[in-house]
Amino acid sequence: MLNRLERIFGRFAIPNLSVYFVIGQVFVLLAAMVQLVDLENVVLVPSLLAHGQWWRAITFLFFVLPPAKAYSYIFLVIKWYLFYLMGNALEHYWGSFRYNVFLGCSILLTIGLAFFAPLEPVTNTYILMSVFFAFAYLNPDFELLLIVIPVKVKWLALLEAIFWVLGFILGSTATRVQIAAPTLTLVLFFGADVVRSMSQGRRAAVRRAERTKEQAQPRHVCHVCGKTDLTNPELDFRYCSKCAGDQCYCPDHIQNHAHVVAPENQSG
Repeated sequence: MLNRLERIFGRFAIPNLSVYFVIGQVFVLLAAMVQLVDLENVVLVPSLLAHGQWWRAITFLFFVLPPAKAYSYIFLVIKWYLFYLMGNALEHYWGSFRYNVFLGCSILLTIGLAFFAPLEPVTNTYILMSVFFAFAYLNPDFELLLIVIPVKVKWLALLEAIFWVLGFILGSTATRVQIAAPTLTLVLFFGADVVRSMSQGRRAAVRRAERTKEQAQPRHVCHVCGKTDLTNPELDFRYCSKCAGDQCYCPDHIQNHAHVVAPENQSG
């Protein structure tokens, strides 16, 4: 379906969308710091959106709360940089259209589900974090340097997923819908791949179990005493050409055994 949509609407895709998100947030933050913008008029409040304040459906994407401490601006810049890095990587991998669709789904679902908590403000935090999860799924072994320790992004994603689960369980209705919207988008984009990978993993596990079972079975078993190449790997097992079927014998019985006769020869 995405391939068909891209052929029709691909020319309308916005390239470098991550850059516009970062620029918009920087602008809103600076405007709020000099009191040109009231952040209460930027954030999404569904009840106000329903009463004609339509711009909130756009401006909430650029909402950013000014840090309380001066040093916290460093972390904000790092957050913007990582969002740009990962968003740009996704756009390079998917193409501009699919990346637009990914963010668009999260945005539309967030706006739609926000009406379950019509009086509570909604921000863009979880929408932007969905880019991190998508990047981590596609590049699980990518390493981020935390202070001086390199950590694979898949472990950070797992930790963040735990916080999302806790937030969904313990949070308010607004928090739950903000988590649910990008989660549904992630399921739409990656759910089939996850199911396919799990199915392939189960088949691979079955094959490994079968190989392990085969390896646990002896290849050679003495027809007389029952010694095997597993219980006695030092022995040289041989097969008797005069016995009916493939009869194996250990060195002690290869020359000293009663030949096995085929049933038709016995009756004869």
